[in-house]
Formats: sequence, structure tokens, C-alpha cells
Amino acid sequence: MIIDKETLTEKTLLLLEYPKIMESVSSCAMSTEAADIIKNSKPVFNGSSEKIKAKVRAIHSILKYSEAPRSWLPSIGFLLPKIEVSGTVLDLDEALAAGLFIERGIELRKWILADRDTNERDTSGMQALSTMLDSGNIPDCSSTAAEIFKIIDREGNLRDIPVLRAIKKRIESLEKELKAAVSRYSSDDDYRRMLQSPLPSQRDGRAVIAVKANFRGRIRGIVHEVSSSGQTVFVEPLDVVEKNNEVLIEKRNLDAEIQKILRELTEKISGTAGDLIIFHSIIIELECLKAKALYSVNTKGCFTCIGGQDYLILKQARHPLLKKAVPIIIEMNNDIRTLIITGPNTGGKTVALKTLGLLAMMNQSGLALPLQEGSFLPVFDGVYADIGDEQSINQSLSTFSAHITNISAIAAHAGESSLVLLDELGSGTDPEEGGAIAMAILDFLIEKKSRMIVTTHHGILKNYGYTRDGVENASVEFDAHTLSPTYKIINGLPGESRALDIAAANGLDSSIVQKARNYINEEKSDISKLIKGLEQKQRELAGIEKKSSLEQNRLKEEKRKADLKELRLRQKEAELKRESVGKLQLLLRESRKTLENLVRELKEGEVDREKTLKVKEFLNELARNVENESEALDEEERIIMEQFLKAEGEVSFSAAAFTPGMEVFAGPSKQRGVIVRSDKKSTSGTSWIVNTGSVKMSFSEKELQPTSPVKTSASASWAAEYGISGNAVFELKLLGMRLEDAKDALRSQIEAATLSGLKNFAVIHGKGSGILQKGIHDYLKKDPAVADYYFARPELGGFGRTEVVLK
Repeated sequence: MIIDKETLTEKTLLLLEYPKIMESVSSCAMSTEAADIIKNSKPVFNGSSEKIKAKVRAIHSILKYSEAPRSWLPSIGFLLPKIEVSGTVLDLDEALAAGLFIERGIELRKWILADRDTNERDTSGMQALSTMLDSGNIPDCSSTAAEIFKIIDREGNLRDIPVLRAIKKRIESLEKELKAAVSRYSSDDDYRRMLQSPLPSQRDGRAVIAVKANFRGRIRGIVHEVSSSGQTVFVEPLDVVEKNNEVLIEKRNLDAEIQKILRELTEKISGTAGDLIIFHSIIIELECLKAKALYSVNTKGCFTCIGGQDYLILKQARHPLLKKAVPIIIEMNNDIRTLIITGPNTGGKTVALKTLGLLAMMNQSGLALPLQEGSFLPVFDGVYADIGDEQSINQSLSTFSAHITNISAIAAHAGESSLVLLDELGSGTDPEEGGAIAMAILDFLIEKKSRMIVTTHHGILKNYGYTRDGVENASVEFDAHTLSPTYKIINGLPGESRALDIAAANGLDSSIVQKARNYINEEKSDISKLIKGLEQKQRELAGIEKKSSLEQNRLKEEKRKADLKELRLRQKEAELKRESVGKLQLLLRESRKTLENLVRELKEGEVDREKTLKVKEFLNELARNVENESEALDEEERIIMEQFLKAEGEVSFSAAAFTPGMEVFAGPSKQRGVIVRSDKKSTSGTSWIVNTGSVKMSFSEKELQPTSPVKTSASASWAAEYGISGNAVFELKLLGMRLEDAKDALRSQIEAATLSGLKNFAVIHGKGSGILQKGIHDYLKKDPAVADYYFARPELGGFGRTEVVLK
């Protein structure tokens, strides 16, 4: 049977200790009724929670400049049904409570409205408060309070009304006469010896004297009481009886007159019962809002930003019930809907879940939160949590069964706008089956687009976080030296359980810990050998591919040089031909002159016209042949020069140059993007996942082109010109080097990369003691050519490899 939504929410409220927060908030209220409402209230799981928060925020801003009224608001809620019933008469205390509530409610209203135009107020919240307290919405009950305080004062006593004054005066006179009658017995010597005490006493509201038992017959009167010892008899003398009767009658008259006055007053109050009910409701709501604002001021909290529905960002958030809570940071944008947190026990994973869940509920109750400004929390339609061990002996449920019962209900009720918090998902059963169930649950809730924070020790879920869109791994930081958690959450990096280290630090015998390590090593040995063998094969294949790529580049470069050499030879040949043509042209000019002179001589001699025409035709044909040859040489020289210039500017790209973090142009449309990782699922050769800004897509290497190509010819000459030895590489290996030698190699790499146009490369320094790693990072931090640097992803080397981005 699935738990219903209301019951599930109630369980989550208790689990996250929400009632304790509201108990603290209720203590800030100046009304028992408001305090009870706050203690029994629940978060508002809809958009109206933002309206409540806006009102609280407005009062919170007023409290910065103006002290709130501190007068207690009497409880009158139980009176409101009574005054609607005909014939009801309020007593003095009830009438006083109604009058004080009205006066102090009006005071509270004036305090709010007096500051509505002050600067730095929450505009939307102040406008909502003004609307709520507008004279058209809240009745004016001041006349009712005035009627009440005409009859009674503010201490709850009846005022000195003439009709009451006359009765009281008669009572006072009769009491003097009564006192004189009683005093006669104590002042007379004969009677004094019969009295046990000279002072008069009261029995049932009547004056009596204490007579010794042996003298009871000497004073005639009515016996009201005998002492327990029997030695004293309390007698009302006959001459005092009438005086007592007169006093009693006048007191009854006074009570009847008071009742009449109160009845008339109650009738006047009843005439405004409807207005008083509305007034009471609004003032109690206002007092609840003020209590929340006072709590927010006392706890020095901050309100989350409005309009952050796509973001969940908690900055320096602390659990409000922990005195020494360590601030945490949780960040999830709209692309990341699920965060899987791993790491050691006692690392703060569960506290992080409880902190987020409790702050989300407090936010939707209109409260400021213990965090820094600039934090965002969406409005959730439900907050559901499965945290801790809920094993139930009464219901015969194991830990696993109890968790599954809760998670089944969560899966049934959670939606796109829900927050789901799952602690140690998949625990309590076989690890393999538990991991499979955990992934299936995540798949189901991810499909429903619920926002989730999950903690786990299952290694398979760490891989799940890398292979699902919208899911991100995170870890709680752990100090390996002190074996203690830092409670800091690191996004993008899964954590280790550190169970053996923690067990050793907590006193478990070292031999037991070592035995456990041996078991782990033995169990993993075969798999470890297989993995190492595969890694070795992968390195060998990578080396072969790299050598092949370098060889291809070398052959391309040699071919380019050979083409250039051929072009130069053809150019030289063309120059020689042109020189020959020039000589021919010179010969032609000289021959033309010679032949023309010859023709003139022939004309003067016996040469006929036919011979002359043949000579001229010969000369023209010769000129045409020479001109055609010259034009052909010009065209060939132009083509050679174009090919030469093209070859001089040719650039080559290395297929092996593609690495994560490199900027590339991708696809036929040449979209600019950044390589994220290799696409292991590709079946069509080497492919890469590229982030083009809005989406991540897979492209083959043929479809990629670096945005900053490496010029193979010019780069080397520039490096030589500036005295830089060596070429830029994509992976600079510094393993085993002294720090100073490593810095020199890194400096040369940065200079070569800058000249060659290489923007991204990796530095492999290993983990070791951390000296080389720290020295490399210190150098990169100071080098002006470096734009950014960061550790590689775990599968690419993690803390043993640093990715460098140049400006």
C-alpha cells in the first residue's frame, strides 16, 4: 500500500525537524493564539509562499529602522463564538481582553502602515501588507474598544459609575455599623473573657466571633462552625445577624447591577461581532508574519532571491539547529537536476541533505535562512526525504523494506517541481542488486524531471553520474592527513568511502584493518591485472596512433617541401626560357630592320612585287610565333607563382592534437565549441563529444578543425629566431624531474606553444608527495601567458594531470 501524500509530507517534516524551527519562531509571537498557529503550521507548497515571504521581508525591513510593539495580545478567539450567542454575558476579564486586543491590534496596524513610504522597503511585500490593512479590508473596531473602556479600566476594574457608587457607599456604611456591633463584644470586659480571640472572623461571608466552648450558652446567636479541637465555637450574635443580612443584601444588589452593566456591554460588543471576527483574523495573521520577521532578524538570516526557479544555489548554508554547523555550498542549475554525493561516512552527506530539505521548507514558510545573500531556491510543490535507518520491529520491516516503502511513496507523488532527498540509496541489501535498483529509481525520477540530491556508497552510481545527462557527481571533501571530513561539497568529482582509514582512526585493531586490506587486494587482484593489461594495450595503441600521426605529418611536410622544390625548378626553367625569348625578341628586332633595308634595296633593284610580299609574310609569321611563346611563358609563370605562394602558406593539423578542452570548429556549419571527452560509444572510428554552447554532440575527427592551427613551417623558424629550442607538445611529461628542471621545461613549452598558436596542452606531473604538483601550479599562477589551469577529469588522470589554457 502506497503512503498518501499528506502522511508522506508529515513524515518528512518530522524527519527534517521542521517542528523545532517553528517552535522557535512561535516564541517570537506576542500572542498565544499566533504562537499556536505557527507551531501547527506547515510549509506552503505553491506560489503563494513567495507572497508570504514578501510580506515577512517587508516587515523584516521595517524592523531594521523601527522597534515593533511589544504589548501582549490577549487571546479572544474563544470569545468570538460566545458573543454571537444571544443572552451571553462577558465577565470583566473577558471584556478587558477584547478591549486590549482591539487597541493593541490597532497599534500594530499603525506601526506597519507608518513605515510604508520609507526607503529601502520591499515594494511588493509592502504593497501586499498595505492592501491587507487597508481600511476597506480591515474593520474599524475602535468604537467597540471605547465602549469597553467606558465601563472598565485597563487593569480590569469597573469604573466609578454613579449607580455603583451609591450602592458601594451604602455597603460601606453598613459595614461600619457591623464592625461596631462586633467590636462591642471584644471591648466589653465581661464578654472579652469568653472569647478565644478578640478579633472578629468571617464564615460564609458573615461576621462572627470566636467563643470558648464552655461559654457558648452565654452569648446567644447562630453557630456557624466548631473548631477541630472542639475548644472554639464560631457564633454569629443575634444583634449582628440583621447587620450581616443588610450588608449581604446590598452586595447582592451590587452584583446584580454589575451583571446588568456587563450584559448591556456584551450586547454592544455582539452588535459588532462580525467586524471583530474579521479584525481578529487579520491581526493574528499580521502577528504571525511579525513573529517570522523577528525570528529572521534574531537569527541574522537572509532571504533567498526571487525569480530563481531554474536554479538551486545555497551559498554558505548552515543547518539552523546545529550550534557549530559548517557552512556548505550546493549549486544546481536547470541543466543539472540530479546531484549524486559520495564520500566517507561522517563526511557530512546526510547533514547536507537535511540542511537543504529544512531550508527549502523554511523558505516556503516565509522565513529568512542561515546563508549568504545571492542564494536561490525554487518553489517546490513537495519536499520528500528518505534519510536514516527506519527499521520497524512493530511492522516487521527490515531497513531495506522500510526504505523501499518510503521511496515507493516518493516515486508515486514526486513531480517536476518536487525536491527529492535520498540518503544511502540502494543500501541495506546485496550491493549488486541494490545498485541496480538505485539506478532504476533514478531513471524513473529523472524521467519525471524531479530535482534530486542523492547520497550513496555504490561505485556504480559514480559511473552513472558521468553517463547521464542532467546528472552530476559530487563529493564531500576528506582530509587524508587528519582522517577527518572538511564538510565541503565538491561538484563534478566523486568521493571515496575511506572506510578502512576511518576504522583505523577509530581504534579498530591494526591487524584487523590490514587483514581487510589484504582481502580487498586479493579480491581485486585478477581484475586489477586485467585492467592494467588493458591499460597497457591502450597506451601501446595510443603510442602507435601517435607515431602514425607524426609520420603522416612528416610525410606531408616532406611532400610539401618536394612540391616547393619542384615549383622553384619550374620557376627557374621559366626564367631561363624568358631569357631565351628576350634574346629572340632582340634578334627579331634586328632582323626586322635588316630585312626592311633589304626590301628597300630590292625595290630599288629588279625585284618584283611577289618577292617582296613573300619576304613581309615571313617576317610577320616570325613575329607572331615569338609573341605566342612569350604569352605562354607568362601564363605558366603566373600559375607557378600561385602554387608556390599557396604551398608557402600551407598549414597542417595533427589528428592526434585533439584533446579535451581544445577549442574547435565542428561539423559542416563550422560551429565553434569545446571538446568535452572522447565518444566511447561511437562505432565509426575516433569521435569526440563537443559542447557547442547549447548542446553536446558527437563528431568524428574528420568533422573537427582546431580554431588555432599549428603552422608547421613558420613556427619552427620563429622559434629558432627567438632562441627557443624544441616544439610545442600536447602532453608535457614531467614525471621524475626535479622542480627547477620541470619549471624550465614548462617555460619552454609555454613559449613554443605561444609562438605556434597552441592554446591548450596538458602537464603530466603525477600525484606523489605533491611537491612537483604544487610547484607547477605556483608557476602557472604567476605566468602572464596562462589564462587558466585545472586538474583533469578522473578518467584522464585526475590530480596527476593539469590542463593548461593559454591566452
